[in-house]
Amino acid sequence: MKKTFIFVATAIILSTLGFAKPNPIMKVKDTNGKTYTVQGTSNGLIINELKNKIVFVEFFGHNCPPCLKTIPHLKTLQTKYKDKLAIVAIEVQGFNNSELKSFASSKGINYITISQDNGGQLVEYIGSRAKWGGSIPFLTVLDKKGSVQQLQAGLIPLETLDQIVLKLSK
Repeated sequence: MKKTFIFVATAIILSTLGFAKPNPIMKVKDTNGKTYTVQGTSNGLIINELKNKIVFVEFFGHNCPPCLKTIPHLKTLQTKYKDKLAIVAIEVQGFNNSELKSFASSKGINYITISQDNGGQLVEYIGSRAKWGGSIPFLTVLDKKGSVQQLQAGLIPLETLDQIVLKLSK
């Protein structure tokens, strides 16, 4: 019991001394080789290259039926709101960068795709902050200031996604 108390007390002290990084800066690279700088904040994420846009960060899988049904919805939204919305889809079922690039091309994906190899740190960060249990698709919605507005696991109808963008565009 005494050892457990000492361990817990030490962990608390170390975290208060700045050894824990609550707002890390992460670099992620998409399937086209573009690098994005992402900073965690107390209430969301700032993606420098996507500032002043609504951002959907989706965890998806290449072999997940609901995820595959979501792709046409996201393509439609990206086309419709290209100046207001950025979609970042991180594949979490093991495709490497070249496999994901080929998959995205075959599906006509018109938004940012990132393999877990290149976005693993971001997946871990969002997953731990959102208490993500691994269900996919999993969507994190950020407003124009980078604040999380919604977290959702499962398939979301196009109409609902459209309403989210309209609401956050105001």
